[in-house]
Amino acid sequence: MPELPEVEVVRRGLAQWVTGREIAAAEVLHPRAIRRHAPGADEFAARLKGRAVLSAERRGKYLWLPLSGAEEALLAHLGMSGQLLVVEPDSPPEKHLRVRLRFEDGGPDLRFVDQRTFGHIMLTGLADGVPEPIAHIAPDPFEPVFDDAEFAGRLRARHTEIKRALLDQSLISGVGNIYADEALWIARLHGARQTQTLTRPKIAELLAGVRAVMSSALQQGGTSFDSLYVNVNGESGYFERSLEVYGRRDLPCSRCGTAIRREPFMNRSSYSCPRCQRRPR
Repeated sequence: MPELPEVEVVRRGLAQWVTGREIAAAEVLHPRAIRRHAPGADEFAARLKGRAVLSAERRGKYLWLPLSGAEEALLAHLGMSGQLLVVEPDSPPEKHLRVRLRFEDGGPDLRFVDQRTFGHIMLTGLADGVPEPIAHIAPDPFEPVFDDAEFAGRLRARHTEIKRALLDQSLISGVGNIYADEALWIARLHGARQTQTLTRPKIAELLAGVRAVMSSALQQGGTSFDSLYVNVNGESGYFERSLEVYGRRDLPCSRCGTAIRREPFMNRSSYSCPRCQRRPR
């Protein structure tokens, strides 16, 4: 599933290509794509027509496009396979095209393509600039409002495994399985380490690792393990080549040479170095 760097790459593309443009028409080709917009496809299309996109915003793994005319936005979650593509209007429809926005200037469409239909888009109100359905989500570590000291205090109070805490979007948003493993490797922490045992300096080191690995991923367009994650131009990221532990089972740790291990975790996998990241007793 796309994590913060992948979603931020898409946001930057949207900011470049759709900001300031007026929507001429919205077409819903699959109702599941707007399943959280209760009034349905016709009302969805009618409310979008004639409204301009003011900007492109993100919190964690969510994207939204604030709209002119009311305190509303078009909110998107890409799910496992969702793509927001900027495509010339005369291009043939993609196989899994779900929603298409056309613009008054006759320029490129904005198309929501989703093979597995786990993603969704919806129209929603804003509360202090943030879409109401995601107001409960914590700021991500790149937002100015993210408070490192507050995060450290809340983290130590959780009494849970550190990797579980990193994936808790009510504590810190945008971090998923891949970048959690990478940040834990940087900080030399095993994901099973209990949060209450972490010192504040160690938490600061972990946060620095989170920011470092996601900043590096951003510079390389994100991580693409298959053709499902792409930016708005349909291009894949290549940060996969820079991963230190995730997906590198039995390959040598670049720091100490020990073979990377894979362990089951919440119906997924965790990757770590047995020597650099010793499992707590």
